[in-house]
Amino acid sequence: ARNRVVIKAVVFDFGNVISAFDNDIFLRKLLPYTNLTFGELKEGIYGADLHRRYESGRVSSEGFFLEVVRGCRLSISREAFFEAFTDIFTPIPATFGLIRSLKGRYRVGLLSNTNEWHYEHYFKKVEIFPLFDSVTLSFAVKEMKPGTGIYRDVLDKLRAGPEECVYIDDIEEYAEGARRVGMKGIRYVSHDSLLESLRALGVNA
Repeated sequence: ARNRVVIKAVVFDFGNVISAFDNDIFLRKLLPYTNLTFGELKEGIYGADLHRRYESGRVSSEGFFLEVVRGCRLSISREAFFEAFTDIFTPIPATFGLIRSLKGRYRVGLLSNTNEWHYEHYFKKVEIFPLFDSVTLSFAVKEMKPGTGIYRDVLDKLRAGPEECVYIDDIEEYAEGARRVGMKGIRYVSHDSLLESLRALGVNA
């Protein structure tokens, strides 16, 4: 037998791995509340560093809402704003099934660059959410992928050596961030190629 490290934990990114998302849905829903164009709105929210500050925990949900309203001249209620902000996700059922099949045989982790609102009002409501053994979120640890600290947080929580962990992300730079700390990094492109990559690492998927 080849001498290989046994994988003990499989860690998933959320956006475009567990659920697809499209920020443009949110932006289109804001258009009736402003005189800005779609492009100006997108630049105002995602072009500056506001969204990034929100996802790295440097601005609160309330602060994010107020800055967007002010910066994009929106006349919108907090409720309508956050409803639109949350309504951008579409579940990827194949990943749900994979997480269910791994649970119990492997430790299963979540690692996401995200914000408090999406976590509290979407992630936690997803049916597979209770299956995670550990949850690491950029806004909570105050660091975003591909910073090394966010990956170390996962390893600490899962109590596993980096070489015993696989991390799956749709963005190569973030999969590479995991490799830099010694984890196995897989870039998610399709369900079939993900299963192939996991099996190649000896994961019984």
